[in-house]
Amino acid sequence: MIEKLELKIGQENLIIETGQMAKQADGAVVVQYGGTVVLVTAVISDKPREGADFFPLFVEYQEKTYAAGKIPGGFFKREGRPSEKEILTARIIDRPIRPLFVKNMFNEVQVMAIVVSSDGENDPDVLAMVGASSALMLANLPFGQEPPFKGPIGALRVGKIGEEYIINPTYAQLDESEIDLVVAATEEGVVMIEAGANEVSEDIVVKAIDFAQESLKEIIKLQYDLQEKIKQNLKGIPRVLELKPIAPELLETVQESAATRIEEIFGTADKDKRSEKKDQIVAELIEKLVNDESGYSEQDVKSALEEIMKQKVRKLIIEQKKRIGDRRFDQIRPIDCKAGLLPRTHGSGLFTRGETQSLSVTTLGSRSDEQMVEALEGEMFKHFMLHYSFPPFSVGEIRPIRGPGRREIGHGALAERALLRVMPSKDKFPYTVRVVSEILESNGSSSMATVCAATLALMDAGVPIKDPVAGIAMGLVKESDQAAILTDILGLEDHYGDTDFKVAGTKTGITAIQVDLKINGIDTNLISEILNEAKKARLLILDKIAQVISEPRTQISEYAPKIKLLKIDTSKIGELIGPGGKTIRRIIQQTGATIDIEDDGRVMISAQDSKSLQDALDQVTGLTAEPEVGKIYSGVIKKVTAFGAFCEFMPGKEGLIHVSELSDRFVKNVEDVVKLNQQVQVKLIGIDDMGRSKLSMKQVNPSKSTGQE
Repeated sequence: MIEKLELKIGQENLIIETGQMAKQADGAVVVQYGGTVVLVTAVISDKPREGADFFPLFVEYQEKTYAAGKIPGGFFKREGRPSEKEILTARIIDRPIRPLFVKNMFNEVQVMAIVVSSDGENDPDVLAMVGASSALMLANLPFGQEPPFKGPIGALRVGKIGEEYIINPTYAQLDESEIDLVVAATEEGVVMIEAGANEVSEDIVVKAIDFAQESLKEIIKLQYDLQEKIKQNLKGIPRVLELKPIAPELLETVQESAATRIEEIFGTADKDKRSEKKDQIVAELIEKLVNDESGYSEQDVKSALEEIMKQKVRKLIIEQKKRIGDRRFDQIRPIDCKAGLLPRTHGSGLFTRGETQSLSVTTLGSRSDEQMVEALEGEMFKHFMLHYSFPPFSVGEIRPIRGPGRREIGHGALAERALLRVMPSKDKFPYTVRVVSEILESNGSSSMATVCAATLALMDAGVPIKDPVAGIAMGLVKESDQAAILTDILGLEDHYGDTDFKVAGTKTGITAIQVDLKINGIDTNLISEILNEAKKARLLILDKIAQVISEPRTQISEYAPKIKLLKIDTSKIGELIGPGGKTIRRIIQQTGATIDIEDDGRVMISAQDSKSLQDALDQVTGLTAEPEVGKIYSGVIKKVTAFGAFCEFMPGKEGLIHVSELSDRFVKNVEDVVKLNQQVQVKLIGIDDMGRSKLSMKQVNPSKSTGQE
């Protein structure tokens, strides 16, 4: 049976339909907004995964090129590995729904979102988020009173143009918007935020979230209405959800055996010492509790210890008002900044905060180094890229390297978004810029350490960023009406806490936010408090950065390519290129420079050394410049006749030096004064009606124009 509901959200109707497509999935919906349509399915396995110690949720998002009426590029002509946009969208679907599944559930769940139609105006990512929640709500139905998913969520995007906030802005509107904020919420409050912004205040972010609230509630209600319609026609035997809770008696035993030892773990700020103490406790508990008589496995014991540790950390923070390592709630770990520590790179920065360290390196390139991105909304070229690398040694582990994973791509995209808003335009700084962050140590918010290290590296490379950017990760522990806000969270505080709230920005305002909640939502009052605490921390870190390097260096590295951007008349483009590209190829071959020509007359010349750059620049300007009467040029004699000599005074431009203009003395024989291929100084004294140039040697320097001493 087909059911379709729709609701006016923002500028278009949000339409959710089920019962027509993918009917063998546990839940399937088609979500439409404008001309953009996403099919989303959810499937839940009947039994828990054998031996699983984590919730096996798999989220996939795919953009099919047929959705935009295109055929994939490349040799194979079919979609391949996920693009960066697909990976990032899968992450923003995953993050708000994962914490809403029932605790101790180990059944496999797969959510798949496929973009089947794209209008090139509306981003399908928020539609996929709404679709994932809707499909899971329908997949809940066969489980009766104990469904696995404790949703739904509402999701949408907010933009701001001038003083107007906009729900689900189009791509064109986002180009003008101060903010690009994606927010997801349950009935209880916000569960996820992803935002980029043009250095906006904390109040603007809070107002944008408040503005979204009514629409989010309507989207949630729409999903309940759809679920109710399907529920009325549901038949069959209810499925039973098998949970694997930790045995209460095991929790009690672990508590009695290890309570004092656990408190010792949290007394030190040293990650290695904490890990060593925990390993000792685990070994002792396994030896004591894992046997045939008890029936407990090693994993049972580890899970019980994790639960007790979580309780202890939260009690320490909420009741005793203490943190791991005995820091104040608003205290940042020791910070160390360095810039310019690598001799042959174009720019480098090392940022250390506690046990988290990022080495970031900036590389400058030419236009040919830009990254082409093929997306449903069209092709684009990126001239700023930030790549995040998380080698296993950063956390003392050993594992094979298989290329960047979803986490690395996500963290890199967050840091890139934080810095993108302060990067110079191509007209002001015509370089392609790549920053690579190597995480050398990790214990809490390596993505925000990346933002700080990248700022150091960019300024060291001489990139004229608008302002330095810093980032901080905030935490929250909430029990009933008590809430503790933590600044600069450790890995354990993130693991056992209720949120990872990352904020990056300049001294002026916020440039990026990423928030993930592990509870069912928080209100905007608490969000405002966290943002204000984050601002204090951000300003402190910016002061630390300024003590090392306060502004971009005035000169780029001697090892960086040299680039010059100039503008020529569009009518000269063909002349510069030459027939079949002959002229431009000759210049490139002779000088070793790279030359890129835009349709609007912009010419970018890049070379590895200043001489090559200047040689290419001289040839380009010579070919495209207009002759100026009265100007003196350096030329070459190309032809000698009885009545004078023809001189090439600009590339491809010749003029006649009449015999009367060769010298201030009488010239009987032209070859007595000039020879073929001789270099001479000439003055352009006129251009006749036919465009012919008249040159003079005697008006340049009369005393030497005879060619005699």
